[in-house]
Amino acid sequence: MSSFKKRIFSGAQPTGELHIGNYLGALKNWVELQTEYESFFCIVNLHAITLPQDPKVLKQKTLDLARIYLAAGIDPEVSTVFIQSDVSEHAELAWILSCVARMGELERMTQFKDKSKGSSERAGVGLFTYPVLMASDILLYQTDLVPVGQDQKQHLELSRDLAQRFNRDFGETFVVPEPYIPPVGAKIQSLQDPSKKMSKSDENANGSIFLLDDPDTIAKKLKKAVTDSGTEIKFDESRPAIHNLLTIYQLMTGKTPAECEANFEGKGYGHFKTELAEAVIEFLKPFQEKAKSYSDEELNEKLRVGAKKAKEVASQSVKDVYEKIGLI
Repeated sequence: MSSFKKRIFSGAQPTGELHIGNYLGALKNWVELQTEYESFFCIVNLHAITLPQDPKVLKQKTLDLARIYLAAGIDPEVSTVFIQSDVSEHAELAWILSCVARMGELERMTQFKDKSKGSSERAGVGLFTYPVLMASDILLYQTDLVPVGQDQKQHLELSRDLAQRFNRDFGETFVVPEPYIPPVGAKIQSLQDPSKKMSKSDENANGSIFLLDDPDTIAKKLKKAVTDSGTEIKFDESRPAIHNLLTIYQLMTGKTPAECEANFEGKGYGHFKTELAEAVIEFLKPFQEKAKSYSDEELNEKLRVGAKKAKEVASQSVKDVYEKIGLI
């Protein structure tokens, strides 16, 4: 890869099932950015264990997520694709940064408050220090740009603060990363509650269309999708349910907002949902076929090569940090 290219880093946890919101808000952007930037895409399995996991399920879901990355269009010949735990420097730098971070900073993290469910004294320490590990993930690769959703902006701000503090106290060491938030489709809402983001942890499975859902399941979920009062099918943020469904249609078909609205002028919600289901099924068909084509052995080999490439960069960052703080 060309040395003059700036770097991007991002990752997802191998928990739950990825849905179209994950694709439209994250994976799609990764694919588009990978040729413009030197790209590192990680399966963040160390983050996953901040909450209890079944070891066998976690191991399989880690491979399944790699399968989804590649099926979505991330090219391991262009991007560095790897498993977080295969590069021990993530945990090493996280310890150093935890000595730089402040308790007050971590106590203000809204995700800790949400995931600890108001019982912080019983939550695991890893859940509390999760944002420090995330900062380690990013700063290890001297990352210029981080594709993030709105809910991760606070964690990226902490990464920036830790980089700036370390640079101030020990000398220039880390690139201070910037966020990349796509202008359209960064936040796809639940099909059942458009006031909430589509989530892989939603207790109501009908709220999300998962990337590996079969056609019948997709059609049934969209048929059950909530709508707003009125009959017009137009982009209108005051009618969030229809606005959300139209956004999905627009992103799945590549049509302009005006073309989407013209296509459904004078038509009812039933017709709209049927055509939306057809668009989603057609869009996901080649993705699903490609995902099934990778064997576990093939994936493991690609991830091994990716981890080796990632470690070359990560080990240099940790060496620089150790030298700066007097460990070597």
